[in-house]
Amino acid sequence: MNDTDTQTDRTPEIRQTADPQVAIDQARELDLAVGGQALIEGVMMRSPQYLAMAVRTPEGRIVVRKKIFKSIVRRLPFLNIPVLRGGVFLIETMGVGIDALMFSADQAMSDDRVEQKEGSSWKDKLMMWGTIAFSFVLSMGIFFYVPILLTDLIVPATAGSMSWNLVDGVIRVLFFVLYLWGISLMPDMRRVFQYHGSEHLGIHAFENGRPLTPEGTRGFTTLHPRCGTSFLFFVMLISIFVFTLLGRPENIGDRLQRLAFVPVIGGLAYEAIKLSGKYGKAWFLQPVIFPGLMLQKITTKRPDDSQLEVSMASLKAVLTPEADDFKEKIYYEMSDAPVAAEPAGDPA
Repeated sequence: MNDTDTQTDRTPEIRQTADPQVAIDQARELDLAVGGQALIEGVMMRSPQYLAMAVRTPEGRIVVRKKIFKSIVRRLPFLNIPVLRGGVFLIETMGVGIDALMFSADQAMSDDRVEQKEGSSWKDKLMMWGTIAFSFVLSMGIFFYVPILLTDLIVPATAGSMSWNLVDGVIRVLFFVLYLWGISLMPDMRRVFQYHGSEHLGIHAFENGRPLTPEGTRGFTTLHPRCGTSFLFFVMLISIFVFTLLGRPENIGDRLQRLAFVPVIGGLAYEAIKLSGKYGKAWFLQPVIFPGLMLQKITTKRPDDSQLEVSMASLKAVLTPEADDFKEKIYYEMSDAPVAAEPAGDPA
């Protein structure tokens, strides 16, 4: 699951140092924002400067891919305005997430992928993008179109727009919860949810000044207010209010109009998750944040120490500064020397 990265508008930078602990302490002093995503047998972490993916190979080693990262919102400041930046962030996160998933799938298959320095073939990429496109269409059908059909059957034609959209929203939320619960029963997804939990525990340890080790995560919950699961709950909640303003969809044009407002809803949800991350302990926000945290009880599971080690490897990578000419590298965690990466292109 993607975690929204509620970064500040400034670009904090960590001074280069040979001591990783010094770099981590600097990052804490700068209140550096870190977000992440669970991968296949791994975790991706992201800071304002770097992006890192750590994956446990079948042989038990941890391979890390680290590269420079600068959000398009930081490169084009005119995009950094409320609501609009949320839509841009979602598109950017999707691209970064797909690339990270493809890397984790490669490494989780065989330890040889690092030595061979092979990326995914164009067939693999085509298949991945095809899967994403199919999943998007399917999700629009399940979470958008089917609830409309069911609501039309349940709510009489004489009912008002507010009643109709409230029922539509409740059905959509119910479908979403059932979907999460259903996939959580799959063994492979349970492992992904464990890595999701390890990602949250690592971020908790960092934010609370604890050592970035499995022991440093003891006592923390796997729930986090900036989680992508909470973001999706905000999407569901805000869509009810936005769709109510659009009225009851009577024809295909009305339904397509709703689809056009999805980026706006995503942008509003992004602003909501930023506020919940910043003021999450405020009593007046607790009732709004609570449902999203409860959903995370489905999408996060308690990890074992080996999974926490992967999360920490990724987190330490994004908190460790590199030379000014750094672009990308791939290496084994705890190895004597990094394994050279393929020549990287222009930094994102």
